Parts: sequence; structure tokens; C-alpha cells
Amino acid sequence: MTVGTQPIDLLTVGAMARADALAISGGIPGFRLMRAAGEGVADILHGRWPEGRVLVLAGPGNNGGDGFVIAERLKILGRGVRLGLLGSVDKLKADAATAQSRWRGATEGAHPDLLADADIIVDALFGAGLDRPLQDEAAQLAKAVNAARQERGVRVLAVDIPSGVHGDTGLPLGAAVRADLTVTFFRKKPGHLLMPGRAMAGEVRLIDIGIPQNVLAEVACGCFENRPALWLERLPRPSPEGHKYDRGHAVVVSGGAAATGAARLGAMGALRIGAGLVTVASPMDALAANAAHLTAIMLQPFADLTEFSHVIADRRRNAVLLGPGNGVGKATCERVLAVLRSGKAVVLDADAVTSFETSRKILFKAIAGSTGPTVLTPHMGEFARLFGKPEPERGKVALALEAARQSGAVVLLKGPDTVVAAPDGRTSITANAPPTLATAGAGDVLAGFITGLLAQGMPAFEAASAAAWIHGEAANAFGPGLISEDLSDMVPAVLKELLE
Repeated sequence: MTVGTQPIDLLTVGAMARADALAISGGIPGFRLMRAAGEGVADILHGRWPEGRVLVLAGPGNNGGDGFVIAERLKILGRGVRLGLLGSVDKLKADAATAQSRWRGATEGAHPDLLADADIIVDALFGAGLDRPLQDEAAQLAKAVNAARQERGVRVLAVDIPSGVHGDTGLPLGAAVRADLTVTFFRKKPGHLLMPGRAMAGEVRLIDIGIPQNVLAEVACGCFENRPALWLERLPRPSPEGHKYDRGHAVVVSGGAAATGAARLGAMGALRIGAGLVTVASPMDALAANAAHLTAIMLQPFADLTEFSHVIADRRRNAVLLGPGNGVGKATCERVLAVLRSGKAVVLDADAVTSFETSRKILFKAIAGSTGPTVLTPHMGEFARLFGKPEPERGKVALALEAARQSGAVVLLKGPDTVVAAPDGRTSITANAPPTLATAGAGDVLAGFITGLLAQGMPAFEAASAAAWIHGEAANAFGPGLISEDLSDMVPAVLKELLE
């Protein structure tokens, strides 16, 4: 496990531009920042790949200025370097022009032919601020870089973010570079973590270029990389004086006889992550199937909505998970509304989300009237059913945040880059999920983790973020061959390291 010490704050492209501007207005020359950035990149490149011919592709803006500094630093380090400029020298401005004037090598025109003898390519064409597709020569260069990487094994280092990838959404705007290593400055951008930007960036290294840390208070946008530093202080810890009733009592609602496994996966997740007690609320026809599989988890039957309401009326039962295997329709809607009226912490997953496809306003009104926290955990298909067809180009963070504000719930939008968004504007992006998590039932376990943390009193945004990270870490700990039943068994080791 790597808890990590790097900053967890993420900055949008606009926020990063403001940070640069504040540093400069505070007395730090812009070229000093550029020189620190370029020299830092060059030193990382030289340490990672100490041999080989380097081609720096420089763009017409500040990212290109970084490229000139990189080339000059590498030349000082004794490396063979060529530099190709997209555009003309006489159109370079301000700090980029200064950087070019200090470059003691030839400035060639950037052209795919330059790539022929390169072992390492530095992509300093465009940074995270690019908001339009690469055109003409730039698009051709991006394609040529990718071809050299794939066909000849050329190493690619991207400055700030691979050219053509949007810094806020992680989406390629058209042709875009694929890198082995990306070096960025001060703080990562959302696009470094969101797919496919995360895959296109390769390993991401963050370096300090001299921007004062105190500017963060003025530019922070409430977006975080989901790592333990975000929520560890709120993670429940068993007390020496405590007992199981202090750790909450979670209820997981089962589906009918043919769909009981999902609820049991969620219930085990809630128990493993620390809930003191867990009960599966079971329809009568599913009672035998659930009883045959449950031991530490309790079981309580219900025949109709009235009896279900009695099950959740117990004040000691303080967190409820509905949806996994519950079926889509009126009965699920009625149970959801009953739980929301009870004021308990609620996690709505799977069928509990889809059941409100045509009555979302009723759900949102019930969430607004509830005195307890609500967490919605849709994948993108369920998200579209509840919130309408999304506009992918807006990016996953913006979509989840708008959904959280619209619904009044914390929204966990699942995927390889799970995003958690709260109505107050906070968001987190989880980047530790391995491909093996794409397996049946994994989402049910995740919903159980969230429910178990809510039962222990963890706030909803932190509970959802912690559950998503622990979910990924448990999968990483198990490795290949993972099935959903394995996830809960890996939680004790993950928690042990976190709590110690």
C-alpha cells in the first residue's frame, strides 16, 4: 500500500493559471518559474533515461518555452539534443522568447521526419490549457510520436500533460500524444487522473517550481485526488471502551429468491469495514436462501411495506443500503421513500437508482426532506437513467458535481476513475482501481463499504471517498483472479495498515 505524501489538491486549468499569475504578481519572475519547470523536467528525464538521443518538440506558447529550457539543460548535462519548434521563432512571446534566446543549439522546424533518429521525445507542444483539437502539423506530430513509441519503443515524456488531452476532463480533443511519463507542476490537474487522460499520461511526476504554497488558499477548487490524506482523520477507529453497538447497525435490503447474492455481498462489505452489527432485511421468499449463507450477519424477514417499515424503525439501525438485486419498480421505490422518511443514512445503488428513472423529482424531494445523509452510487448507465443523457465532453467531475447539487445527495459515479461529488462542491477522483475490479458484484461490495462507514458515523463525502479507495486497494492486494467475494476478505489488512 502506498498512502503517499504528495499533495492531494487538484487544480483545474483555470485555477492553475491563477496560481501562476498570483506567484508572478507576488514578485516571482515568470521566467524563473519557467526555468525551474524546464530544468526540473530535464533532470527527471536524465535520471530516468540516462542514455539516448533526445528530441524536444516545442510549441508556440509557454509549454514550448519549457521545451527550450529542457533542451538547454540537457545539453549542459552532455546529452545529444535536437529541438523542433512548431511555428516560427519570431512569433514567440515573453518568457518563451527569452527561453529560446538562451538555447545554444539549432532551432529546427517541427516535422515528423525529425523523429527518425530519436530515442526519447519530449512533448512540449501544448500544455493543459489547450481547449481545441490539434490541427494540421500539430495533429500530424502527435500521430508520429505515437507511432514512434509503438513501433520503435521510443520513450515519450510529456510536459504538463500530453498534448491534445484536456487538463480538466482527461478527454482527448482529437489527436493526442501518449506518454510514458508526464511531469507537471505545483499541483496535478483532474485530467491526470480521469480516464483516458490517466492512461495517456503514463506515470505522473509532480515537481515544485517555486510557486508559494499560500496561493493555494486563493485558487483551490475543492477537487482532490482520493487518497487517505483526504479522509483518514475521519476513518472510524474502534475504542478500547467501546462495544459493537457503538459502531452502528447497518441494514442491507435483499432482493427476492432469485436475487439474494448482491445483498449478501453488500452486507459482508459493511461488516468487514467495521459496522458493529449488520442485518439483511429479506422478503419472505428469499428467507431460506439468505439463511443458508449468513452467519455473523443477522436476518430479518418482511412480508410487505408495513413490515419493512417496522424493520427500519428500530433507532439502533442507523444506515441502510437498498438496490443490489432489489428489482426495478414500484416496490423498490416505496422502500426507498420509506427509508428516506426515517432519517437514517441511506445508500442507493443499482435498482434503487434505476427505479426512479421516470420519477426523479420525487426522489430528490425525498432526499431534500430527509434528516440523514444520502449517497447515490450509479455507474454511467444508471447515471444516465436518473439524471438524463450526459454530455461526455463536459467531463466526469462536472457531471457528478451537477448531479450532486441537483439531487442533494453525495454522488459516487463509478468507473476506473470513480468520482465522488458532494452538494457543497467538493469532489474526489480515485485512481487506484485495478482492471480486475471490473467483475460482477464488485459494486455491491463497494456500496456495503460505504454503508458500513456511514453506520459508524463517518460523514457521507468522506465515507464514499474512503470506501472507493479501500475498494481499489483491496483489489490491488488480492491481484489477478479477483472475484467480488474476495474483496471483503482483503479489507482487514488494508485497514490494519491505515489505522497503524
